[in-house]
Amino acid sequence: MERTLVLLKPDALQRDLVGEIISRLERKGLKIVGLKMMQLSEELLNEHYSHLVGRPFFPEVKSFMQQTPVIALCLEGTECVDTVRLLCGITKAREAAPGTIRGEFAMSVQANLIHCSDSLETAKAEVPRFFQPEELFSYDDILERYIYNTSERE
Repeated sequence: MERTLVLLKPDALQRDLVGEIISRLERKGLKIVGLKMMQLSEELLNEHYSHLVGRPFFPEVKSFMQQTPVIALCLEGTECVDTVRLLCGITKAREAAPGTIRGEFAMSVQANLIHCSDSLETAKAEVPRFFQPEELFSYDDILERYIYNTSERE
């Protein structure tokens, strides 16, 4: 099973959408294997957004992501990276498809409620950036056989 990182951003907390967003992810059939609230440090943000460090808008991104704690989740499921991306919708939230998290609840590029890993390779780097091994759990999900066909379970 794949694992992916999700961060619920400060706007999700301020707008009281944490429960709604987590509920959508769970109802899809994704399994939560890690969950915590955390304040993001300068160092962690510099590492996480290293691809944006030289961009003129990076200071605003950092400031925004430090306004409140964030909720970090590690989700698990078959093809969960792509599944979460589809549930979230595109980054430019006002153009995100209706029915997606961003399409239903957001208008901004930055204040778009949620970060999710954009590829399996990225997820493999991001999950350990936010979670120590002892903060991630493996357990049997008794509903798995109702979520996946036997051949889809990896």
